Amino acid sequence: MLTWAASPPPVTPLEDLMMRNPYDVLGVPKGASEADIKKAFRKLAKTYHPDRNKDDAKAKDRFAEANTAYEILGDKDKRAQFDRGEIDAEGRPRATGFEGFSGFGGGPGRGNFDFEGFTRGGGGRAGGPGGIGEDIFSHLFGEAFRAGGAGPGAGARGPMRGEDVAAELAVTLEQVASEEKLRITLPGGRDVDVVVPKGVTDGQTIRLRGLGGSGGPRGEAGDALLTIRILPHPRFKVEGADLRATVDLPLEDAVLGGMLRVPTLTGAVEMKVPPMTGSGRTFRLRGKGLPKKDGSRGDLLATTAIALPDGEDAALTDYARRRREAKAGTA
Repeated sequence: MLTWAASPPPVTPLEDLMMRNPYDVLGVPKGASEADIKKAFRKLAKTYHPDRNKDDAKAKDRFAEANTAYEILGDKDKRAQFDRGEIDAEGRPRATGFEGFSGFGGGPGRGNFDFEGFTRGGGGRAGGPGGIGEDIFSHLFGEAFRAGGAGPGAGARGPMRGEDVAAELAVTLEQVASEEKLRITLPGGRDVDVVVPKGVTDGQTIRLRGLGGSGGPRGEAGDALLTIRILPHPRFKVEGADLRATVDLPLEDAVLGGMLRVPTLTGAVEMKVPPMTGSGRTFRLRGKGLPKKDGSRGDLLATTAIALPDGEDAALTDYARRRREAKAGTA
């Protein structure tokens, strides 16, 4: 006989404890293409992202639900497993070994489970902590049952938080200098746009809130931990926010002085060099380095290297010979 306590607490309907079909969550038909699934997820993620709905708990639930659905349908293998009925809407293997279980009422085959005395508010042995009622529903419906607030002690563990995921982003110095927006694909196939932050350094890890694993229908999504890798540059060497580069100085400009064209990450600029500038002299070009966190920029340290003319230069050769002879004569 099924009995209830005198004043049972509110019971969450079982249909609210179960994850919705991921196709219904994303609003796509079962035969939808990968592109349609990705497009539907992006639309939902943009609408319900926690950063845009900080005070809306329902929006956070929808965002987490969309994440979970995309983790199934966005993965070719998991989608096939779901379509075959091998996993449920949360990606867990479907429960087996319940032959003869025909529902929550009486009927043939229910002898595998003794529901006698099953309660929600105490009384029978199934309703207490660790009782058979809670164990069965937890096994069938997973953490959605425990986190949903149904049954004694169900809320003790609280909503689950999704796992953090790790990814790497390789960037060029030009992209760092321009603070470029880049599109990357996170684990699970999710595409997001990332702006290279000011003052970023090689190996620095950036936390992208809410872009990790799903926490289920009521849990908070995990974060994406994005590690920045700055690619080596053929011309510039990084020293904090400053850059170093070697610049060829034509011989005539080294002797007579003049305007020297110097390449930077944002385009070439002209720098004035004085007469008789030798190799190894370093000039500082302010603000031509990398962005800093405070919005300012580092400098470019340009070191000169005298470049001789290509091929034979008779006049230069004759001048150098006469200079050598003159020195030898005074020795």
